[in-house]
Amino acid sequence: MDRFDSGLRDIWEAIVATGRRGGEVVNLRLDCLGRYHDLPMLWHDQTKVSNFDQAIRIPESLYRVLTMRQDKTIARFTRLHGRAPTEQEKSDLALFPRRSRNRSGTKAMSYGWYSTCFRAWVKGLDLGGHYVTHQARHTLATKLLRHGAGLHHIRRYLGHVSVRMAEHYAQVALSDIEDVLHHVWVSGPGADNPGELLCDGGTTMTRQEAEALAVNLTRRSTPTEGGFCTFQPVVDGGACPWNLDCHNCKNFVLSGADLLYWRRKREQWASHAERAPTDEVADYLHSVFEPTARAIDGLESALSALGLLDKALALDLRRPQDYFQRVWSIGFRASQLAAADPEGGDAIDLDELDEGLEEGA
Repeated sequence: MDRFDSGLRDIWEAIVATGRRGGEVVNLRLDCLGRYHDLPMLWHDQTKVSNFDQAIRIPESLYRVLTMRQDKTIARFTRLHGRAPTEQEKSDLALFPRRSRNRSGTKAMSYGWYSTCFRAWVKGLDLGGHYVTHQARHTLATKLLRHGAGLHHIRRYLGHVSVRMAEHYAQVALSDIEDVLHHVWVSGPGADNPGELLCDGGTTMTRQEAEALAVNLTRRSTPTEGGFCTFQPVVDGGACPWNLDCHNCKNFVLSGADLLYWRRKREQWASHAERAPTDEVADYLHSVFEPTARAIDGLESALSALGLLDKALALDLRRPQDYFQRVWSIGFRASQLAAADPEGGDAIDLDELDEGLEEGA
């Protein structure tokens, strides 16, 4: 890819590590590096008018790579002129000088030439699809968002970010939050230990824990009211042997996406208890809801420990279809469908079919 060692790999590493636009990196000057309180800094032109007045902190590894590139650029000038460049000449040198018609070394290689080499390199990797250097900038912005950086931080670090891209990054951030919250699971009210953390989005349970709580290790589930059903036959479309009594079932789990739902439930039960005609009735209502309250507390504790409690309270992530009737309560049995004759043979006994559906409900 770079048989003349012009710095193509160094350019790519700088783009990936800093999120700068390709043209900003290609046009770096020789004296683009510096240290501020011993922190490595990169000076670049963010204005596209040769005004090198912007500096960002860079990794130490990239600082070493670009320092070596500085030495190679100075060595190239020395070979061409038989002497080292003066301080004034150094300030005018390009870090990545073009090879032809550039004896002074002040002209940087063209971004078009770099792009041509980049495309040839990517094509040789046989990755499939279409890739451009600029995608590295979006990748860095996405990673910053995933690690808690706000859009104002992204704008400040990457420079100009259009309104359209800011909206895109916001959607990406929301999507990541949804994905994490949907996979923060705690045991439901019907479990032996309501509110016990089952999965934190990246940590799988041990087999013993899974068997004890009857949660399938594949984490296959289907949405139900206020959480997820993890009972495998039901997940695969079978009938529920507990007549869909989800909130009292040990196979029912709560996710971070359900926190607002259960907070509303807690407020509803508290309201019922306050209006109870006697203290005995109020105590009974509290005792009935106590396992659910423990599950809610466990879910809040898990989300708080992961730093996601505020985001869970700000987002109602349940989709409207999650509240509709469950598929297995209104669908046809596979055995009944298999018995049907598509050519118009024996008709299905509707009474028998209705009976089967009622059993499945």
